[in-house]
Amino acid sequence: MLKRLVLIIFSVLYWIWFVLTNIGCFAIALIIWIATLPFDRKLIILHQFSCFWGHSYIWLNPLWSLKMTGRKNVKWGRTYVIISNHQSMVDILVLYGLFRHYKWVSKKENFNIPIIGWLMRLNRYIEIDRGSRGSYLKMMRKIKDTLRSGNSVLMFPEGTRYLGGGIGPFRDGAFRMALENQVGLIPVKLNGTANTIFKGKIIMTGKERITAKILPEISYESFRGKTPKELMNEVREMMIEEYKQL
Repeated sequence: MLKRLVLIIFSVLYWIWFVLTNIGCFAIALIIWIATLPFDRKLIILHQFSCFWGHSYIWLNPLWSLKMTGRKNVKWGRTYVIISNHQSMVDILVLYGLFRHYKWVSKKENFNIPIIGWLMRLNRYIEIDRGSRGSYLKMMRKIKDTLRSGNSVLMFPEGTRYLGGGIGPFRDGAFRMALENQVGLIPVKLNGTANTIFKGKIIMTGKERITAKILPEISYESFRGKTPKELMNEVREMMIEEYKQL
């Protein structure tokens, strides 16, 4: 009972601190955007600040420990489709820890969140309305333009948080984009975030060890000529095997 009470108090204080620091960090982000826009068309500097801002909530939470390996597999100056399994909203904070340049592909609802959504629009992240076929096609065109401009994209091929443990069913959009734009794939395997905060809750569960493993690039040459579904199934099976090794 006492442990539960401590977690409730800590969680409430953490989220108050989260909201207050979001206000200050957004002001800094806005200054960076204004100052760097004339010469930083890809918004690399703004995204790096966003990575520091987002990932700091992992660093500064004493309940969460993170082990991230393989970051060097994401080379600076290269363009990729980066994919990750999705267990929790905490995944976003973890993946900011890549500290590489990419554009998030995220559902429309996230762009409507005050401050967080504003930052996403400043960064020119890519929006999708999951209930609209027209929005899906618009998103695919936007991803194509983004990749051709030399920006990587980061997507959750499961489409939403998978609560069943392990790796959920994939959609083929990310794999279609890699094939059509002839860029490599970088899979990221996350574990431990599902137990940090349960879906629909704000109270943390206690100490959790999170792992993030960035796998080596799957080069375009290795999957040239495959269909998106073939590539999707192969990559999903590979990630399942990696997940079993945990």
